[in-house]
Amino acid sequence: MKPALRLTQASAPLTQQVTVRDEFGDERSVAIPAERALTVFVDNRELVTLMTLGAAPELLVLGYLLNQRLVESVDDIDSITVDWDVSAAAVKTRAGIERFDEKTAKRVVTTGCGQGTVFGDLMGELDTLRLPPVDEPTARLSQSTLYALLNVMRLRDSTYKSAGSVHGCALFRQGELLTFVEDVGRHNAIDTIAGWMGLHGVSGADKIFYTTGRLTSEMVIKSAQMGVPVIVSRSGITQMGHELATRLGLCLFGRASNRHFICYSGFARFDAEPEPKRPV
Repeated sequence: MKPALRLTQASAPLTQQVTVRDEFGDERSVAIPAERALTVFVDNRELVTLMTLGAAPELLVLGYLLNQRLVESVDDIDSITVDWDVSAAAVKTRAGIERFDEKTAKRVVTTGCGQGTVFGDLMGELDTLRLPPVDEPTARLSQSTLYALLNVMRLRDSTYKSAGSVHGCALFRQGELLTFVEDVGRHNAIDTIAGWMGLHGVSGADKIFYTTGRLTSEMVIKSAQMGVPVIVSRSGITQMGHELATRLGLCLFGRASNRHFICYSGFARFDAEPEPKRPV
């Protein structure tokens, strides 16, 4: 039996207070997100610098490595040590990363907030991704459960409500919120969710992923890599995101807020309960 993954607990303050002056000439203190750089080193080799709030930096790094397919599982990693004094995360693997140079040679700049980086071929592993069948009851979403999920997110306290300028992601089991994270970019937030799932051995097959960000190709691929069959976004979708979701059999909801939504794909996973038509 392999020893457990060792993690520091280096959560950082999510906001800081600054003095501002408004349109009336009044001076006051407001909260803003505390963005900071975190450079990731894997076995003493620099990999990438992530811009993050630092809510759960160890899970962010773990999820990033998993979603980039640089490691196969949590068992491949011995420890993740985050030190904000030097703004670095040191990852120690158990047996190194096979073909490290080859895997990190191709970099794709993503459409993430700021500048995100994806290593390798975005489309290379699509045919290997498997989601649960559409007739599996736990891999579906009803309209009433969707409304309940959106209400949970509407009522939740968040950094966005107090300071703005961040994205949030959450993982649900039907209407039950399992974990929630905010970061400066939606990619960091989804990677942190992936890290949480990996650390706790949580499968995505019966889960729903929620994000405040738009559904681009890389967000769709990361969700599929996590095995999650249903995605709900407060924002919209891109053409490539829609194309990939259709190909993978993902059920995507966008423009979802209160009792409004658009189901873009995966209609077979959606148990609709249509609202009455409004009078013209």
